[in-house]
Amino acid sequence: MKINNILIAALLISLIGLFVQVYSTSKAQKELKTVQAKCDNLTIHSDSLYSELYPCQIEFSRYIDALHIFMKRNPKAADQYSTIISEETE
Repeated sequence: MKINNILIAALLISLIGLFVQVYSTSKAQKELKTVQAKCDNLTIHSDSLYSELYPCQIEFSRYIDALHIFMKRNPKAADQYSTIISEETE
C-alpha cells in the first residue's frame, strides 16, 4: 500500500513537472514568434534605410572627389569654396 502511494505521488509529481514544461515551452514559443516578427520588421526597415542612404553616399563621394580635383586645379578658389560650405551654409 505504501509503495502504491509513493508510486502515485511520484507519477503525479512527474505529470505536474511535464505539464509545467509543456506550458512554459508553448509560452516561450509564442514569445519567440513575436520577437522574430519584430526582428523581421527591423530588418526590413534597416534594408530600406540602407537603400535610401546608398545613393546619397555615392553623391557625397563624388562631391569629395570633385573638391580634391578642384584643389589641385585652383587651390585658392577651392579654399574659398570649402570655407563657404563649412562656415556659411550651416
